[in-house]
Amino acid sequence: MKAVAYFNSLPTDHHESLQDIELPAPVPGPRDLLVEVRAISVNPVDTKVRRNTKPEGGQPKVLGWDAAGVVVGVGSEVSLFKVGDEVFYAGSIARAGAYSEQHLVDERIVGRKPQSLGFAEAAALPLTSITAWELLFDRLQLAEGQGSGQQLLIVGAAGGVGSIMLQLARQLTDVTVIATASRPETQAWVRELGAHHVIDHSQPLYDQLQRAGFASVSHVASLTHTDRHFDQLVEALAPQGRLSLIDDPAQPLDVMKLKRKSLSLHWELMFTRALFETPDMIEQHNLLQRVSELVDRGVLRTTLGEHFGTINATNLRRAHALLESGKAKGKIVLEGF
Repeated sequence: MKAVAYFNSLPTDHHESLQDIELPAPVPGPRDLLVEVRAISVNPVDTKVRRNTKPEGGQPKVLGWDAAGVVVGVGSEVSLFKVGDEVFYAGSIARAGAYSEQHLVDERIVGRKPQSLGFAEAAALPLTSITAWELLFDRLQLAEGQGSGQQLLIVGAAGGVGSIMLQLARQLTDVTVIATASRPETQAWVRELGAHHVIDHSQPLYDQLQRAGFASVSHVASLTHTDRHFDQLVEALAPQGRLSLIDDPAQPLDVMKLKRKSLSLHWELMFTRALFETPDMIEQHNLLQRVSELVDRGVLRTTLGEHFGTINATNLRRAHALLESGKAKGKIVLEGF
């Protein structure tokens, strides 16, 4: 089968940073689905693994943790899906990724593709939807239908996770959503997705919050450059507020600064359940099913930002380069081999 992989950690402008290769077709384990990949989405985790993880034993490493496709085979213990089902999912970082014509994934972290979306539009959703959902409801502990009088500051709201989190917060809670974006086009994007207020994260955050009428905020989702904004976020949070993050800060965070206000700090990694095969692993299946339903009802929209064409090494190098530039809006997708 066709696949795109890398053998050495190289910059994206190197022609061998990602390569077109051929691999044997995989064989499903007991709980696995064998999926014919129709479309994929590219995420920052793809670029981080490529830059920082050297493949073992000279073997190619296949990236990609967002896919939509059709089930073409099932393991002996599969009960949630059957051959022919259209699915979408984010996969496990501990297994081979989905830059390949066929891909194995545990059925417990897979959802049915929204019927109202094509494969490319659906591939833009799984990883960011899971991350945003878990961050919003599990880590920050906001509740559906509640949140009146509370505020959610989303730092980096125009990216993949921010684009879906903003929608979830607006559609499913009563919290006031304050989004950060630094360019006119990304500010327009987050307003279109429903932000109540928009501020610029390239400027001092706390001053802008005060000018917008907020003496403090109850919840913060810091999705990028947390180390750069950390002191201002601590200042902006109300006593007993909640700070959550998903990025990898370049500098250590001084958590002692949280003590005076009794602030809580929450990490979110959507791969945790699959990585450790936690007892509640199937919750990712359940939440993807819910996302699919919300999309088909018109409550949520795809966060597809740019379509980069066919799934091949050249186009994936372009996608990685755009993500690394920090200028992507929404999700980058590729479709077909």
